[in-house]
Amino acid sequence: MTKEKVLITGAAGFLGSHLCDRFVKDGYHVIGMDNLITGDLRNIQHLMKLEHFEFYHHDVSKFVFIPGELKYILHFASPASPIDYLKIPIQTLKVSSLGTHNLLGLARVKKARILVASTSEVYGDPLVHPQTEEYWGNVNPVGPRGVYDEAKRFMEAITMAYHTYHQVETRIIRIFNTYGPRMRLNDGRVLPAFIGQALRGEDLTMFGDGSQTRSFCYVDDLVEGICRLLRSDYVQPMNIGNPSEITIREFGEEIIKLTGTTQKLICLPLPQDDPKQRQPEITKARTILGWEPKVSRAEGLKITYAYFKSLPKEELFKKEHRFA
Repeated sequence: MTKEKVLITGAAGFLGSHLCDRFVKDGYHVIGMDNLITGDLRNIQHLMKLEHFEFYHHDVSKFVFIPGELKYILHFASPASPIDYLKIPIQTLKVSSLGTHNLLGLARVKKARILVASTSEVYGDPLVHPQTEEYWGNVNPVGPRGVYDEAKRFMEAITMAYHTYHQVETRIIRIFNTYGPRMRLNDGRVLPAFIGQALRGEDLTMFGDGSQTRSFCYVDDLVEGICRLLRSDYVQPMNIGNPSEITIREFGEEIIKLTGTTQKLICLPLPQDDPKQRQPEITKARTILGWEPKVSRAEGLKITYAYFKSLPKEELFKKEHRFA
């Protein structure tokens, strides 16, 4: 029997690779696509030998062609951390604008349902806490983070336009901080930064006084939420994240305890427009999808720390990621 096909962009990235695993496991024929600017083929190497997985090395900002029928498209191609999108701002803007336009066009032609990966960053530095889907955000469009925040806000707008004007079946997920195996140690986000510093015997650097908050969701929980939203009838944006909020200072102390490092937390200047608070309001996910996170932070951190400890030493000391 022919398997239904799903296209996953950003397939060699952190979230994209976990989605490839899930959809292969669920019995789909998975087509992974990535231009490998920030992705890594090692994340999907274990899938390459499978009959029902294929990989296209392609930039979705350019025309996307896929032969045959498609059931679903999951658009997860994008740099996703400040260290990336500050270095490649134009590509960041293009993948969520031109890339989303190309994939919405493909969904329209194929009559496929498309889920686009938006972000809690559409809320900017929020004036409402916790953040509900109805909050419109507090974003500086010309600040250094604007290239990511506004790209994702445009992504939501064009996705909804294709839904209302062309009747394309669309879903929009707003992803809050997510962690787990296959994160890049040098991607600049707080969790791999803290663990990497602990493993290298360096002091753990936090921005500001560490009073800003984040809410961390383990990747398996997020993937489950994505799958439920994709298969639901809900077309408005939906928050998926873990509402368990923690300050960066408290989080750093958890990492010190977990890793057993003797290093201390030190403060660096707070970057411009860095959000002071992040906590998803997930009533919609709970009531509409029957979803909420299951993996505790303590459990998820143990798994993630074990993954980082297993990496080769050269990965631990790699400072830069290639950018094409």
